[in-house]
Amino acid sequence: MSAAGFSATLDESELVALAARLAQQVGEGGVIHLIGDLGAGKTTFARALLGALGVGERIKSPTYSLIESYMAGDLSVHHLDLYRIVAPDELEWLGLADLVSGHFLLVTEWPERAGGALPEPDLFVRLAHAGARRALEMEARSARGERWLARLGSAT
Repeated sequence: MSAAGFSATLDESELVALAARLAQQVGEGGVIHLIGDLGAGKTTFARALLGALGVGERIKSPTYSLIESYMAGDLSVHHLDLYRIVAPDELEWLGLADLVSGHFLLVTEWPERAGGALPEPDLFVRLAHAGARRALEMEARSARGERWLARLGSAT
């Protein structure tokens, strides 16, 4: 695993384990974009990440609500699912500016539907179907994302 990227083909339990390992690296907060087709594993990855961060309550999919927010210690965690967004201006009422202040982690499924309304990601996580498994690629997009991937690599 390099500091700039990582790729693997994983079954669901391996995907969940990788998300849990990533959770150990992202305590400083930041922005993660989850990209992939329907059923590629974005929500599974997000739930595993949030669960490993210590979100103790039921982790709901934000498919209909668009956003679910949680606290993990002093970290505000916001899980967005923008699948139902037709145009980026629909995001105005979400109060994104309020979500991305202070100590926060923003995890977004379908970020491409937001246009430029979201902050730049620290990490892109791309998921794709690969038979019964999932092809996963992680790409750092900032120095923070590079640190996450470097620490993730050293944790293996």
